[in-house]
Amino acid sequence: MAERGEIVYGRRPVAEARRGRRRVRRVWTADDTEAGELNRIAGSPEHQGIVAEVDPYPYADARGLLDRPEALVVALDEVQDPHNLGAVARSAEAAGADGLVITARRSVSVTPAVVKASAGATEHLPIARVANLAEWLAAAKDAGAWVYGAEAKAEAPYAQTDLTGKVVLVLGSEGKGLRRLVAERCDALISIPVQGRVASLNVSAAAAALLFEAVRQRGRV
Repeated sequence: MAERGEIVYGRRPVAEARRGRRRVRRVWTADDTEAGELNRIAGSPEHQGIVAEVDPYPYADARGLLDRPEALVVALDEVQDPHNLGAVARSAEAAGADGLVITARRSVSVTPAVVKASAGATEHLPIARVANLAEWLAAAKDAGAWVYGAEAKAEAPYAQTDLTGKVVLVLGSEGKGLRRLVAERCDALISIPVQGRVASLNVSAAAAALLFEAVRQRGRV
């Protein structure tokens, strides 16, 4: 019995799916399908007139994300908002990161909404799921990575932290931040100073700031 396919919707996500790792099985467009039917197939009205059925998402092997000496990886601790995961994936892919790690439980997976929010970046960025993030971070350190956790109240500013070499950037969930065991696995906690009245950044905005500071330090810009 053939494995059930998944849905991707929106002009950019479908275009990236066609260029990415998944086989596109079927495409529906506004030219040949009624809008109501497209809404039903997509599960959303935000399809921009195009919906595709693709192979199931090919999650990466988390162990292989840190193979390069200069590997840059983002790890998310139980992030549940699909728009946040999609936005982080988009920033990570744009920054040339080696991959993204998410938790297998209490975390959103790569859903159609995540693919749409990422503008199709999920079709190119390696994304891995791990059962225990704290244990994976310990293994990452054994593999030579420095692990930095984002914490709004941390004393070390991110721009004064060496983000070169093999690095994992860890960000916590919406509202709760990093869990205690995850924070304890980090080599250091770093903050992004804010000047306004809002105490901290959204997880996707924080991830983008950290990623592109790492890119700047690595001389890629």
